[in-house]
Order: sequence, then C-alpha cells, then structure tokens
Amino acid sequence: MTHLKVTLTRSSIGADERQMATIRGLGLRKIGAYRVLENTPSVRGMVKSVMHLLTVQEVSNG
Repeated sequence: MTHLKVTLTRSSIGADERQMATIRGLGLRKIGAYRVLENTPSVRGMVKSVMHLLTVQEVSNG
C-alpha cells in the first residue's frame, strides 16, 4: 500500500474555519510540518480541499 507525505507549505491564516479544521485533522500545525498518511479516499478528499496550502508526495511503505 502506498502512503502520502503531506507537507504544510503555506500559512492557514487566511483560511476559513473548515479549511483550518481540515489541516488540523491531517495532523499539521506549523509551516514545514509533514505527516505520512495512508492513501485512502478520505485522506485524499481532505488533501484535495486544502491542496493550495499543501505539497503532496506519494511514497511507498518500504
């Protein structure tokens, strides 16, 4: 199974409350912070809704 490396690259200051909640739900707090998450439909949907604030890389679990 593949994983996604999600990095917060832009500030969430101008984002609305739903976008900020999505960023927190992904486990990101500060610019430059990253998480490696499973590539599931729910995670992909969360990433898609705040794509303008993130960079995403696909990584293998090996």
